[in-house]
Amino acid sequence: MSDVHRDAEQSGVTDEVAPDPGAAEAQEVPVEETLPGGAEVNTEAVNDPVVRGSADHPDTQLAAERLEDLQRLQAEYVNYKRRVDRDRALVQERAIADVIDTLLPVLDDIHAARQHGALEEGGPFTAIAEKLEASLAKFGLERFGEPGEAFDPNVHEALLHAAWDDSITPEDPTATTIVQVLQPGYRAGDRVIRPARVSVADPQ
Repeated sequence: MSDVHRDAEQSGVTDEVAPDPGAAEAQEVPVEETLPGGAEVNTEAVNDPVVRGSADHPDTQLAAERLEDLQRLQAEYVNYKRRVDRDRALVQERAIADVIDTLLPVLDDIHAARQHGALEEGGPFTAIAEKLEASLAKFGLERFGEPGEAFDPNVHEALLHAAWDDSITPEDPTATTIVQVLQPGYRAGDRVIRPARVSVADPQ
């Protein structure tokens, strides 16, 4: 060992050089200049703080505007589809109601003939009437209005006010009761095609 090294060891001085505090700040992290596949990277744009995420950059603002437009169009389409589905159901209900309303005179004749015994069991007209009623029942057609039912102005139309009939057993003894059905009512689902026209009497 040379005298110089021996003197350095004895004095505590080593060959290591103390790091320069400014050296780390001076170093720049290199940016890869190529991407997988050989594509070149614009290092100036990457190191530009405006391009690296500034909300004020024109491209960022344009992307936000396009996203907002897309979301608005999507919401308008959803609302449009809901309106179309709702209107389609309403149009279908209205069409069924119009057809049934046209056939009400025929249904009244069938009902009156059945009440007077004009429809013979097993007769050809009976079969036709039953087929017609069964076909309309598939569209939700229902006849309503019976003696003894409580009068409901939403579905019944009172044409006469009669004396109480003791042969009637009312559903509600305290309510105005139907004692005679002058013309049955018809409804399709929740839609009343025609209210039942009835004669009513007050409870005793």
